[in-house]
Amino acid sequence: MKNTIQLIASSDYSTRASDPNVLKIANDADVSTVAWQSADCIELQFPKFTDGRAYSQAYLLRRRLGFTGELRATGDVLVDQVLLMQRSGFSSAVLRDDQSLAHAQRQLSQFTDFYQGDADHPQALFAAQGASA
Repeated sequence: MKNTIQLIASSDYSTRASDPNVLKIANDADVSTVAWQSADCIELQFPKFTDGRAYSQAYLLRRRLGFTGELRATGDVLVDQVLLMQRSGFSSAVLRDDQSLAHAQRQLSQFTDFYQGDADHPQALFAAQGASA
């Protein structure tokens, strides 16, 4: 079962932003050199929806560095990005002001399986099916 990303309206985000165990990492930072171990939540920034470096940061934090806490996408987050964010390892996303939570939730239910592996299930679908045969 895939982990489902929690979607947050930008108007609800301000209540969470003051949490002391939230580490904000710029999208040009090398996450392997950041002291993230004491953070409960790491926020990764999308300054523009066309800048995808935070996807790589999320995947590295989850798969290679073993971060198990909340990974939150912030910034210019669009509905069209939430599925890839979920597959990259994000556990929550703060949608841009003009984005619909309901539309984003529908976006997440469009596909149930993927051919390629992802942060939650690194094995490709054909390999997983072959292992159970």
